[in-house]
Amino acid sequence: MLYGRANEVQQIGTLLRAAQRGRSGALAITAEAGEGKSALLLSAEEQAGNGWRVLRCSGVESESELPFAGLHQLLSSALDRLDALPAPQFGALGGALGLCASDGADRFLIGVATLNLLSELSGDGPVLCLIDDAQWLDRPSADALRFAARRLGAEGIVMLFAGRKGFEHSGLPGMRLAPLDSAAATALLAERWPGLSPDQRERVLAEAAGNPLALLEFPCMGQESSPAEPLPLPMRLRSGYERQIAEQSESARMAMLVAAAEETGDLGIALLVLQRLGYTAEALAAAEQSGMVVIAGQTVTFRHPLQRSAAYHGATFTQRLAVHAELAAVLAGDLARSAWHLAAASTEPDETVAAALEAAAQQARERTGHASAAAALERAARLTPDPDLRARRLVLAVETATEAGHTERALRLAEAAEQLALGPVERARVTGTRALIEFEHGSLRRAHQLMLEAAVPVTDIEPARAAQLLIEAGRIAWTSGDLESVRSTFARLEALPLDDATRPLLSALRGPLDLCDGKLAEGIATIRGTVEFSRFVPLEMISLRLGFALHSALIGDMAVARERLTELSDLARERGMIGWLPAVDATLANVHFVLGNMREAKVIATQTVRIATDIGQPNRVAGAESILALVAAVQGDEAECRELAGRTLHAAPGRSHGDHNAIDVGNSEWALGLCDLGLGRYEQALTRLESLYQRPAQARGHWTDLLSDLVEAAVRARRPDRAAAAMAEIQEWATALDTPWADGLMLRCQGLLRADGALMARALAAHSAADRWYDHARTALSYGEWLRRERRTTESRVYLRHALETFDRLGAQPWADHARVELRAAGEGAVPEPETDIAARLTPQELQVVRLAAAGATNKEIAAQLFLSPKTVGHHLYRAFPKLGVSNRVELARLSLA
Repeated sequence: MLYGRANEVQQIGTLLRAAQRGRSGALAITAEAGEGKSALLLSAEEQAGNGWRVLRCSGVESESELPFAGLHQLLSSALDRLDALPAPQFGALGGALGLCASDGADRFLIGVATLNLLSELSGDGPVLCLIDDAQWLDRPSADALRFAARRLGAEGIVMLFAGRKGFEHSGLPGMRLAPLDSAAATALLAERWPGLSPDQRERVLAEAAGNPLALLEFPCMGQESSPAEPLPLPMRLRSGYERQIAEQSESARMAMLVAAAEETGDLGIALLVLQRLGYTAEALAAAEQSGMVVIAGQTVTFRHPLQRSAAYHGATFTQRLAVHAELAAVLAGDLARSAWHLAAASTEPDETVAAALEAAAQQARERTGHASAAAALERAARLTPDPDLRARRLVLAVETATEAGHTERALRLAEAAEQLALGPVERARVTGTRALIEFEHGSLRRAHQLMLEAAVPVTDIEPARAAQLLIEAGRIAWTSGDLESVRSTFARLEALPLDDATRPLLSALRGPLDLCDGKLAEGIATIRGTVEFSRFVPLEMISLRLGFALHSALIGDMAVARERLTELSDLARERGMIGWLPAVDATLANVHFVLGNMREAKVIATQTVRIATDIGQPNRVAGAESILALVAAVQGDEAECRELAGRTLHAAPGRSHGDHNAIDVGNSEWALGLCDLGLGRYEQALTRLESLYQRPAQARGHWTDLLSDLVEAAVRARRPDRAAAAMAEIQEWATALDTPWADGLMLRCQGLLRADGALMARALAAHSAADRWYDHARTALSYGEWLRRERRTTESRVYLRHALETFDRLGAQPWADHARVELRAAGEGAVPEPETDIAARLTPQELQVVRLAAAGATNKEIAAQLFLSPKTVGHHLYRAFPKLGVSNRVELARLSLA
């Protein structure tokens, strides 16, 4: 019986019953040591009963730096089902678990494989995953398991995590265990220790403070301190265990030390190490008789983690060194584990051990265990005798910790590295990494300054490295809207002694600066030249490839940008480079929005928010949400638009100039202005768009589109005089670009200002040539209005009907409503009411699944593409079929789902 946990047991029971009906769920239980987390997991297993497949793992503190150790423990009984996974996932998960050669797959691909393996197991019945001491899981295992838990859907899986306070479980439902109340604690103590005197009972209740494990253990351990001065509960428990361990025989204590140091609980390894130390299996038997050690099958574990800790730290330093040395010898075939035990057995710098740790770090990186690699490199640096080699390893640890998202560790390591006699290249790498951390923390001004400093020591010896650092500095300044800093950065870039192969890098800043300086023709020509150059940029320089793709969007060559970004997005998915997807896809969503592909923009941006949230990229979340705000503005969802835009705009005022993301702020302001324009609040729209127009550093791909909204707002607000400057700039851009899409916007704006239908008719032709049907519908609406005012009502209805059809298809409700009003005013007898496009009936996730299914992809293939489980894919299809009026995949292929 669990005292004081009735509500918690009921909540877990609800999850289990739902899973038996095919609905999955996850729960993260957090509490202090001894408060009943493990007991709740045991209760869950008892509630599940027969018919469930139960998988277990428990985090081990000393194993927390060994990549995928926890995942291997959980899935060890299911490895025979790995071959059911798609090949990329088989390779990723098999490589992570050391079952086959690692291909360096991204850790989130491993998460997908974990989810799909659990889904495969659930085909035989419900699955219960019990993950205890989750705070000590190695980072790659924790990432994979959290990734899988967040994507559970219709598989019949329950994942229960139990960890101490501080266990990171973002995105998962949480259950915080409180200490037992007085009544429950008294009842538990009375049931387990009925013979205590009133004084003893009062002392135990006071010392335990509602901790169930302490209530059970304190009575047999005695009390040494005054009741008025209680020690923190975990320390008191540890002290008690150490006394209990001291009462055991010397051989039992050594067996406990070996079991504590051997982090996987492998009974065979523990016995082999004991034999090498001169002990027999009787030592483990004696340890088991103590009641602290449990031997089951081929595993040896402690009844509670605090007992393991006490067994380890209660041993002498010399004993611990000897055990680790023997473990390293026994595990010689396991590179990572052997290296860590060698390190634990080392008391002074040793290049052999340091080299082994560096090799282990490289192996961890190949398995995407970046956090483990950073820890191994940090320890390797400490054990390295040679100062130069120590500096190199420490710098690599800084970079690896940053890649792992451990910015606090990276900053600490960077501070340590800067105390060494670093060479110029190493100093540049450390400073550049510091700059990236500052950028992710939102300190754009500081990030820019650090990136400039990073380039200084390598200017002469590695100008290509200096160029990349300066380009990053310019990008940071551009993002913050600080054009003067972009110019000064470019001056430094231009002065570098670059060779012919690297000189084209200058265009990364020259083209955008030319645009801002009014040299539109020169800037456009430079940027178009860089697009071709980008084809020859090596894959490992993906930031440059992405930057050059952004240049196409900057000048409004959205078709080219879409092609390049789609190529990069596909590449990132195929190679498991999930960390790059938010940056690529947020930009791709922006491109689709400008092209008028509202549904595609929403689908991509929604997925970007999901992935960026999963991998901890808040800047990318904000960027994607600003695109969703623009889509909401077009579709007339004012509440959604204001909520999404407000998140960015409310954060911006608290930052100094140069420290906010001007692009996301600009998108959010544009979204609010566009929302006002669509809803007929023309003066408000004009005021907001004018304010945005008057800010510096606004030259980017949708600039002309934004200016055209300003012109239309001015005309509809009957203040055409306020559109003069914007109209002049639109004409300059259209002349320099010489493209149908720019000509179309220019002609529409001229037609609105001059009330000239002929110009609007020419604009329609240009929109058609550019394949921009949202712009075409906007112009058709204005042209239809003009024709009606000219009493050419029959002609006007043709264009108004076309506008209405397009707006309905795009879900642009306020614009469609405007077109209906105009149609009725033009004498249309029966104006069609809005018909929901079939694709609009689906959520963005359902639409992605249905599109892939219609193209012939299997559930497993769809799951691999969208990072879901096959059963969740099936659940989405089950929900989508009735909405679409179909009953099978063959019928899906006949639908228009664009």
